[in-house]
Parts: sequence; C-alpha cells; structure tokens
Amino acid sequence: MRKTDSSLPTTPTVQVIERMFALMDVLASREEAISLKEISEKTGLHPSTTHRLLNDLATGRFVDHPKPGSYRLGMRLLELGNLVKSRLNVRDAALVPMRELHKLIQQPVNLSMRQGDEIVYIERTYSERSGMQVVRAIGGRAPLHLTSVGKLFLAADDPQRVRAYATRTGLSGHTKNSLTQLPALERELSKVRQYGNAHDNEELELGVRCMAAGIYDDQGSLVAGLSISAPAERLEEQWLAKLQATAREISSTLGYKDVTR
Repeated sequence: MRKTDSSLPTTPTVQVIERMFALMDVLASREEAISLKEISEKTGLHPSTTHRLLNDLATGRFVDHPKPGSYRLGMRLLELGNLVKSRLNVRDAALVPMRELHKLIQQPVNLSMRQGDEIVYIERTYSERSGMQVVRAIGGRAPLHLTSVGKLFLAADDPQRVRAYATRTGLSGHTKNSLTQLPALERELSKVRQYGNAHDNEELELGVRCMAAGIYDDQGSLVAGLSISAPAERLEEQWLAKLQATAREISSTLGYKDVTR
C-alpha cells in the first residue's frame, strides 16, 4: 500500500553491482554449494568474470568458497540479517501502513499483541470523524475470546491449549453476544482458521464490531494482529481485503514470506 519512490531506479545503475546481485540470487536458489560453471551459465556471465566477482564477494565474506570451484552464500549475510532483524519493531513496521489504511476507511485501526490470556493494544490510528468513541486506549487490555485479534491467537493454538484457556478464564462475557461456551468458541475458531481472519460481533462492547488479520514474523509466527473497529452498523466487509493487504505489508517488512501466494 505504501508508494515507492519513483525517483529510484528499478535496477542498479552500476553494472558490476547488478552482476553481483545476479550471482547472489543464483547462490540463494540452492542450499548446497554451486559450481563456478553452473553459476556462470545461470547468470550468463563469462567464467572469468564470474570467478573474479565471486572472489571479491568472498573477500567481504558475502560468499564462501568451501572447496575449489564451488561457492555458497557467506556468513556476513547472516550477520547483517540478524542486525536488521534486531532493529525491526512491530510497531515501527506497522505505523505508516496503519495510517494509510485509516485514511482509506476513516475508522480506527488497532495494532494488538498477545500477553498471556489477553491482548494488549500497542498502537491505534483514529480521528474524531470516525463517529466512534475510542474506548480502548493504547496499553488497554481485553480477553482473547472477546476480541477479533484475540481469536486469531487462539486459533493459532492447538485444541488442548484452547481448552486450557477456557478453564483458566471461565470464558466470562461482556455482552449478550459474547462467546461464553467452549463449543461455540471452538466453532468460531474453526472459521478463523478456515478464512484466515477474525471478527468481533459486539462481543466485547455493544455497538462496536471489529475485523482482524494477523501479522507474522520471518519465522511464520503470529506476532500481532491488525484490526478495524467501527460502529456495528457501519463496519463494511469490503474493508477486509484492504486490512489483509496492510497486514501482509507489515508482515513482509518483518521478513515474512507467504509461500501460499
């Protein structure tokens, strides 16, 4: 959803850098070391050029040379990758996409994470024009089974852990729509797993409905949820596609690769 800088070139302007990128892409396509001959063939570069560039990359530890005539990606990439990962923050990754989504729908957009048996709101974008009073401030908490994001996390748990959650919490309700019986909750979680999103139909507060999509890290773990809140009569299902696209964008920033797409 974020616009890219149109002033940036789509390919490197320095030929040698473009060639290095091509070499590293080939090395990244295989887990085992690749022969110089095969790398040369796949990139279309002359063997002598391929050899020279690979040796330069090996000097910087971007490429390893485990045995004569073969190459693989080097440990320097892992070191840099870990450095980037350590600097990634879900809130930082989400803030700009959240604001852009809010501009499109003019309703509150929430970022939440799980803490024990509750979700905690860590960021929110909203305006007075939404027509809805903000009742869950940043830092606020709510039971997992009463919220759309909480249902995402429960759906990621196995059935035994869901039953343990129900036993611990008693599945207390806040409204007449709250799911306070385990069979009803299990049916709801089955739908969440099937469709990959979750809803709160006035279960936490009467007059307020929510929809949520998950945010995943580079290991494919659910780390947060993005949700839209709106007055019950104004929540539009057509927003779901925009919400999911925003959640995917944030997940991608965190290093997640969706192999199903």
